[in-house]
Amino acid sequence: MADTPPPSEPSTPPAPVPDRRGWRSHPLAKRLPVLLLAALGFWLWRTTGTPERELRLQFEGPGWSAVRAMDLQVLDEEGKVLKREERFFASGPPPEVTVEVDLPEGTWRTWLFVKLEGREERVRLDESLQVGEDRYIVRQLRLPPSGR
Repeated sequence: MADTPPPSEPSTPPAPVPDRRGWRSHPLAKRLPVLLLAALGFWLWRTTGTPERELRLQFEGPGWSAVRAMDLQVLDEEGKVLKREERFFASGPPPEVTVEVDLPEGTWRTWLFVKLEGREERVRLDESLQVGEDRYIVRQLRLPPSGR
């Protein structure tokens, strides 16, 4: 009788090896140093940059209800305009107007040109602006008496 090989058993695949990838081989871990440097750079940029401040103009006294437009200009010591903002009003400004400005500490000049209803020329208010550590700068403004 001839020797016949025993019937072959169905081959079973080997048991899957559990994925043992550690945190070091994760794709995010490879990018982590770059992300940390970017975050540090952004933080340094924000803390060493010129702080953003709110200039709050409060309008006191008579005559403000006739104001239809205003042009605020913040100037440096050489007369260069650092910030300019125009506002228009249908029936006079609100009691307080807020303007965002990026100014370091120091003394700055401000010009406020006010257009009054029924008058062609604009009234100019020349103010000195002291900027300290505070985020909010409050200025109370009065219109000069009208010379009729």
